[in-house]
Amino acid sequence: MGHFADLKQKTVLVTGAASGIGKAQMLAFLAEGAMVIALDKAPITQTADGLKTVQVDIRDAPQLTATLKNLLATVSSFDIVCNTAGILDQYTPTLETSEADWDNLMAVNLKSQFLVTNAVLPSMLARHEGVFVNMASIAGLVAGGGGAAYTASKHAIIGYTKQLDYDYASQGIRANCIAPGAIETPMNAADFAGAGEMAKEVARQTPAGRWAQPAEVAQLSLYLASQASDYIHGTVVPIDGGWLEK
Repeated sequence: MGHFADLKQKTVLVTGAASGIGKAQMLAFLAEGAMVIALDKAPITQTADGLKTVQVDIRDAPQLTATLKNLLATVSSFDIVCNTAGILDQYTPTLETSEADWDNLMAVNLKSQFLVTNAVLPSMLARHEGVFVNMASIAGLVAGGGGAAYTASKHAIIGYTKQLDYDYASQGIRANCIAPGAIETPMNAADFAGAGEMAKEVARQTPAGRWAQPAEVAQLSLYLASQASDYIHGTVVPIDGGWLEK
């Protein structure tokens, strides 16, 4: 028996599902009995009842749009969308950020959420129900969690999510953001390189004294996708071990 019985047999779309938080979300929703369609540029190696995996480069707008159109022809509509795919920059300030790097990061982190949302939203509106769980970051609330491009993208995701909920809440749509702090994922592998001194320093600076695991973010995702959070709208929920309280 899952923690959120209402998620059973829901149809869930997860982007960035090959690793990290997206993979943890995929596994968590499957454990609740949901049907999960998982997207990633990298191959997704898991197999399970109720899981369909699709390899797609979400930076490629025509490819992504065509993929979603084909999926919607099969499932009719998604109940829940987790816009999770994201990449990190090199913590570079604006003068050290090339236009190409800026565009690439925005295509993955921000534009993909716009494209996915616009592809699936009409079918949700037709049913008068649908939930979006968009992945932001503490870098969407404060500076220092990334470089100029990453920080800008995560701030934009928060604004986009709030406006999405504001525009469509009266039509049965609910949209919220998660703002993770230090989560041990492949995206943060550089912090654990060598003796992991950077990772240790981040843990020391985090009031909780540790990094979180992706499964912890996935559990929050389940809550935000479930009926238990039905009155939570357009909100950013940090999961950061107290980082923002400093």
